[in-house]
Amino acid sequence: MNYIIKGMPVEDLKSLVKEHDFPQYRATQIYHWMYQGLVFNSDLMNNLPKNLKSFLNEQCTIQTLELSKKIESEGTTKFLFKTQDSNYIESVSMFNDDRHTICLSSQVGCNVDCKFCATGKMGFKKNLTVGEIIDQLILIMSNIDRPIHNIVFMGMGEPFLNYDNVIKAADIMHDSDAFNFGSHRITISTAGILPKINRFIDDKIKYHLAISLNATEDKTRDKLMPINQKWPIMDLINAAKKYNKDRRDRVTFEYVLIDSINDSISDAHRLAKLLKNTHCKLNIIPFNEIESIYKRPSDKKINEFLNELHAIHKGFQILVRWSKGTDINAGCGQLAIQDN
Repeated sequence: MNYIIKGMPVEDLKSLVKEHDFPQYRATQIYHWMYQGLVFNSDLMNNLPKNLKSFLNEQCTIQTLELSKKIESEGTTKFLFKTQDSNYIESVSMFNDDRHTICLSSQVGCNVDCKFCATGKMGFKKNLTVGEIIDQLILIMSNIDRPIHNIVFMGMGEPFLNYDNVIKAADIMHDSDAFNFGSHRITISTAGILPKINRFIDDKIKYHLAISLNATEDKTRDKLMPINQKWPIMDLINAAKKYNKDRRDRVTFEYVLIDSINDSISDAHRLAKLLKNTHCKLNIIPFNEIESIYKRPSDKKINEFLNELHAIHKGFQILVRWSKGTDINAGCGQLAIQDN
């Protein structure tokens, strides 16, 4: 029998080693080797007895991904990973001054079908396992020898349609016995899966939440993001207010600025009105072009939109996210796998 121990909670790992007649404390050692030592080969776990190493080698899966390719641009590295079932995913490492952010995938493809996102054109193939999510982090850490400041679930896929595995992976990343990333350094982004947003809030999940808004009225958002027909804009605004009610860490709304679609002065006014006194954060993301009918606004239009928003906004914070790595298709919304 093959046990996939990468991504297994430590308590389950303790049960597994006990079931095979090893002391439970060995599970903690294995856990440390996988997540603190970044070790894929049990032969390197030098405080384990030979018979336990043999068990791990013969009956357990420790490595769920292999690195197929990496492409570098200034300040950005895009990784192509292959899963054991021969699917492919992309992840990105980005530097902004000294801050290192990594963007992780949660699915192979995506079925949310946002019209401005390259991943959606792939269709949906599968949810990633907990181990496949975590191994993206491990392989990036093994290839880039600089500390990671932020982890964002904004890569391929809709994280909240793989909710349980994403939260379990984030919990291991946060665990002080594993990677020990602070909860404020982990962000999970959703296109607006309202039932899972409510579950996230009700479960008092401690990670930061980002919601893709991308329009100021439902007709436009219906066109850009078909899920808006199920969970429209005001439902998301109300969910954000609920999220913010008892939390210091406020929800972030993401707004991809697309030429002649959602970048008018009227859009800026409506956006300011929508977010007035919500105390949310707003990330403006100039569109990164893919093979689609949509275009990036001119710098002039981007600046006019931003100037208008800054002039009239009240009760929320505005940030602009200029994507890095667009020349290697590593920018926000550009991740996609061609047929391999």
